[in-house]
Amino acid sequence: MKKHLIIAIGIVVTLSSCVSKKKYVELQSQYDNTRVTLTKTQVEKEEIESKYNTIQNRVVDYNNKINSLKDINDQLNVESNAKLTISKNGSVISNDTKQQLISTLEKVDQNQLKQARTLEDSMNIAISYNLKRNLDRDITEDISTDDIAIDIKETVVMISISDKLLFKSGSYKVNKEATDLLKRIANVVNSEPAIEVMVEGHTDGRTVKKGAYVKDNWELSVERATSIIRELQNTYNVNPSKLIAAGRSSYAPLVPNDSKENMAINRRTRIIILPNLDKFLALMATN
Repeated sequence: MKKHLIIAIGIVVTLSSCVSKKKYVELQSQYDNTRVTLTKTQVEKEEIESKYNTIQNRVVDYNNKINSLKDINDQLNVESNAKLTISKNGSVISNDTKQQLISTLEKVDQNQLKQARTLEDSMNIAISYNLKRNLDRDITEDISTDDIAIDIKETVVMISISDKLLFKSGSYKVNKEATDLLKRIANVVNSEPAIEVMVEGHTDGRTVKKGAYVKDNWELSVERATSIIRELQNTYNVNPSKLIAAGRSSYAPLVPNDSKENMAINRRTRIIILPNLDKFLALMATN
């Protein structure tokens, strides 16, 4: 009997020991899982903080752009409640025109607007924006972008036209196919009295053949520019006092004249639309 009691006690002690070890393993597992969860949570927290900082930076940048536009608006309002003198010749614009200017400046590229240092600069940018918008809508709808390009550089509108749209090879006689294009350009020019137009002729680097009716590329480029000027004046009634003809020969290439493709790119006519700020403001002058 005593022997059996000793055996029973041994079994109870053994079972008790096993249960304790199992509980320990379970607790250890929970501890490890908690540490993993904590580490994962910390990583997620850092990622969220990083995204939050990025969003905050974007908000700050956006607010800076809004404030920049507000500053221009405030500047316009402070300098004049009724009329605003912004031209060297003393021309003034009315409140209505001032509001139109503000409305236009809200639409332009804000990076470009940041380059404006004076109110005259802002007016110049607004004029160029409206001109380019009209040219994009009126000219490019039926013409390949490979043959015509419109760009603004330092607030000047530039239209580059490939020679195949305007002239036959080696000729300065304007093609009939160019009629619609020149008419559209003339309509834009005539709709805005306060601008001047420079037409530049450009050739490739090939030498003019001996015996040709032009002496060299200088003459060819000037004759082509002059032909476009005459067409704008005589056919589309553009005021000749607003027109400037210039020949650049082959000395202002866009790309090297080392292939047929590149030479075709360099053979072009460039029409440069120059907003004349003083004249524009004089047109809006009030008594």
